[in-house]
Amino acid sequence: MKPQIFEPNSELAEFVKCYWTLESLMDNTPKINTIVPDGTMKLIFHYGDLYKNHLENSESYILPKYFLIGQLTRPFIVEPLGITGSFVVRFHPNGFSPFATIPIKEMENTAVPLEKLFGKDGQEIGEKMINAKSTSERINLIETFLLNRLTDRTNIDNIVKSTVETILTANGQLSVNELSKQKNINRRQLTRKFSATIGLSPKQLSKTIRLQNTLKTLLTSVRRKELAKKF
Repeated sequence: MKPQIFEPNSELAEFVKCYWTLESLMDNTPKINTIVPDGTMKLIFHYGDLYKNHLENSESYILPKYFLIGQLTRPFIVEPLGITGSFVVRFHPNGFSPFATIPIKEMENTAVPLEKLFGKDGQEIGEKMINAKSTSERINLIETFLLNRLTDRTNIDNIVKSTVETILTANGQLSVNELSKQKNINRRQLTRKFSATIGLSPKQLSKTIRLQNTLKTLLTSVRRKELAKKF
């Protein structure tokens, strides 16, 4: 079950990293899927069957058809309940902030229904997305929705944006002290800005980026070994 990935409109590229779709019959889908923290928030629209979220206390609940996954600080375990058909908007680490209607930190490790975020507008875009007939139609719908809500770019925190870019470029290897010195900002102030804008501290985001790089390295190594066995 490999995702198909699509680039965002240039007007949204500052905020949206990419879109992707997942489609699979139940027999071809892992019974349990683990979403690993990657430092990004995601809007998810299930136009296929629903998914179940398994919590740490052994309880579970059915996820909504359309929702936002807040910043993850632990694995998010989901189980498909039928045929998978999902459209995902993956934001940059600081990308969802201009669209947030409730504090970013309150959404941590949580699936937030779109009605809670955007009221009737959230329900309306959700229904349009799951009833759309094609990926291109879904991209047009969600980009129109996001651009209509992006009314004040002056609220974008350029210190956070610049620091996130530095963390990504350095693969999470710089300490918070090094980051604060580079950006000429007090460490505590930088941490507060990150918490409000991203939902993670600079240290947490750096750790997540390092983890993602390690996973990519391991995956690349496994694929190389599999290819070597074929020849």
